[in-house]
Parts: sequence; structure tokens; C-alpha cells
Amino acid sequence: MKYNHGYILGISFVSALGGYLFGFDFAVISGALPFLRNTFGLTSWWEGFLTGSLALGCIAGCLVAGKISDKYGRKPGLIMAAGIFALSSLGMAFSGNLLIFIVMRFSAGIGVGMASMLSPLYIAEVSPASVRGRNVAINQLTIVIGILITNLINYFIADQGGDVWRWMFGLGVVPSLLFLIGVIFLPESPRWLIKDGQNSKAEAILKKIGSKPYADQVMTDVKSSLSAGPIKVSYRDVFAKKVRPALIIGIVLAVFQQLCGINVVFNYTSTIFQAVGADLNRQLFETVAIGIVNLLFTLLAMWQVDKLGRKPLMLAGSFGLMLVYVVLALLLQEKAAALWVSIFVLAAIGLYATSLAPVTWVVISEIFPNQIRGAASSVAIVCLWLAYFILVFTFPVLAEYLGTYGPFYLYSAICLFGFVFIMVKVKETKGQTLEQLEQTFNEQ
Repeated sequence: MKYNHGYILGISFVSALGGYLFGFDFAVISGALPFLRNTFGLTSWWEGFLTGSLALGCIAGCLVAGKISDKYGRKPGLIMAAGIFALSSLGMAFSGNLLIFIVMRFSAGIGVGMASMLSPLYIAEVSPASVRGRNVAINQLTIVIGILITNLINYFIADQGGDVWRWMFGLGVVPSLLFLIGVIFLPESPRWLIKDGQNSKAEAILKKIGSKPYADQVMTDVKSSLSAGPIKVSYRDVFAKKVRPALIIGIVLAVFQQLCGINVVFNYTSTIFQAVGADLNRQLFETVAIGIVNLLFTLLAMWQVDKLGRKPLMLAGSFGLMLVYVVLALLLQEKAAALWVSIFVLAAIGLYATSLAPVTWVVISEIFPNQIRGAASSVAIVCLWLAYFILVFTFPVLAEYLGTYGPFYLYSAICLFGFVFIMVKVKETKGQTLEQLEQTFNEQ
């Protein structure tokens, strides 16, 4: 079948700008923490809670997004996410005390959580099966671009005084407004339109995406899949027996993507390199190096995800991280030179960026039935953000009691568990339509 690849890529990139917001707020805390410690006098507990408050907001955002996207469509949820993020960026910049800052960071998390669920979901629903993995990985690409640009800005403005963190957070309003403007011009998801009974609108969008035979095939397949379930969706349907195999896989992969430990490297770069004697300039430089490696290996993953497949990439990433963490822990324990620590930190980033980072989002966006995809995705991603909160909240405390190196032995063990789970439970999904995957999981 013929496809309008330019149009598909265009709407995928606009939707994926939600990932940029995720990358921005994810990275900005790493550069801002040295200044926030001085401004608010943070203890290790408050440092962990301040960092993790974004994740608590993300949990709320995912729950809201699931309801909104299934009832009103994917587009209204994306518009709301952009607006919330713009306002909360300004709120963090003008925070007068720690409580206000945490409330604003929680609010930013609501916007990030909504976008983290809806952007890959939307892209999966507008993409033909042959390029769906690559297109959903665009969301991960915008995340890492957001991380890199934010780290670069933080590095170059870090010498502007103790209140420079206000600029770091306030600049988030710029990508938020660009995202908002772009989403206004997006078409609604054709699969959601069919579910809502708006068949003529769905058919018109599908004809822009591909040929008439493609539009007819998708219309037929989606209607067939929707006929098997209720029109009104509740979270009880998400936990139904026939959905349970897909839900378990989605939840475990989402939790593993976080508890594998890599986001400690992203969020606490300064803490890790401070432990081996690096000064503030070197700490911020390492965040930039991490951003560059993250971007390069994400591009590699986009190239390979529809060729090698999802499962081989996840297996390679989890096994590789297990080994690298052991070496990294030993280097930190022996207080090795910052250069050696940097080499293995960047190796971990490269492994993660080609595997668990993009592929987890791809799989979560693929495996759930059309009828409940929004609600089911929100459950999996709520679990992801809860795991992220646990990870970033506990690291400063664990590092204080065990040493900076101690938690990396734990993350290595978790990666071994993830490797075994993926090997035994996860099936390959590349090259299959969303409706074919729904049938596959129903047969389990």
C-alpha cells in the first residue's frame, strides 16, 4: 500500500513535541540542583522529594489523560498538557519558597504525565504498522533533544549567579507555547474518531495518511475490534481477564524502564561526579556529554527498532546495563578518576538509549486493544511514574547511607530480573497492525 510519509512524519513530530517537555523538565533539575540546595537548604530527603515531585504530578496527569483521551479525544488532552506546562514553568521560576516550588513542579508533572501518555499513543494510532516503531520512537527523540538542549543552556548560563535556576525553569514556557500552537493544527486520531462514530472524518484523515485501500482496511479492522467490547470504558475493563496478559507486560516493562536505575544518572549527574572530586563546571559538562550520547544512540534505535525488532533491543540493553553498573559501582567505590567514571556512565546511557528508553514506549503504545487503549496505557504509565518517584526519591538517601556506589549494585540486580522477564514473557510486535496485536494478546 502507498503512504503519505511526509504527512505522517509531520503530524508525528508535532505530537512528539510533548516529549520535548518531558525532556526539558527531566533534565533541568540536574543543572538546577546545586543552586536549589543553597537556595532552599535541602536535606537528602527533601532533595529526593523535590526531584520526585514531578513524578507524582505525572501520575495524576496520566490518570486525567486516560479519561480525557477516551472520552473527548487525543487532541484535547495534548492541548491541555501544553497549557499546564507553560503556566507551571513560570510558577517554578517565580517560586518564593520551597513549598510553592514543589507545588509548581508537581503541576508541571501533570502536563508532562499527560504528554508522556498521549504523544506516543497518538503517534501509534496514526502510523502504519511498517513504520510505527520508528514513528513512536520520534517521541523518545524529542525527549532526548529536550534533555540535550536544556543541559546546554544550563551549562552556559550557570555562572550568572545564585538565582540562575529561575531562568532554567522559566525558559520552559517557550517549548510549551510552540507545542500548543502545533497541536491546534493536528488532526484527531482516526482510530478514536471511529470509536466515537465519526466515520467520515476518520476516513478523510486515513486517506491523507495512505491510499483508499489502506483507509478501507483500517476502517474495517478497527470496527471489527471495537465490536468485541463495550462502548463505555471503565478501569474495570482494563483489568479484565482477556486484557490481563498485555497489562502485566505493559506494567512490568514500564516499572523496569525506571527501576533499571538510569534516571539516577540523568537526574543526579552532579552528585555522582561530585563523589569522585569533580568541580561544578565538570559536573555540568558531564550533563552535556550525556545529552549528546543520548541523542546519537536514540537515532540508532529509531533506525533499528523496525528492523531488529523490539525484543532483541530490550534484551541487549538490560543485559548490558547489568554489567556496566557493576563496573561503575566499583569505580565509584574506589574513587577512580572522573574520566573512567564518565566512560562507563556514557556507556550506560548509550545502552539505555538504544533499548529500554524508546522501545518501552513503543510496546506500551502497541499492545492494548483499541477500545481501552487510552485507559490501559494510562495504568501502565502511572506505574512508570510511580517507579520513577521511588527511584529518584530513594537515591539521595541510599547514597548517604551506602555511599554513591551502593545503589548501582541494586540496579544491576534489577536489570538481571528485567532480562529474564523479557526473555520469557515479551513477544515480538514489529510489523503487525494494532488490530493483529490485539488478536495475538487475546489468544494468550
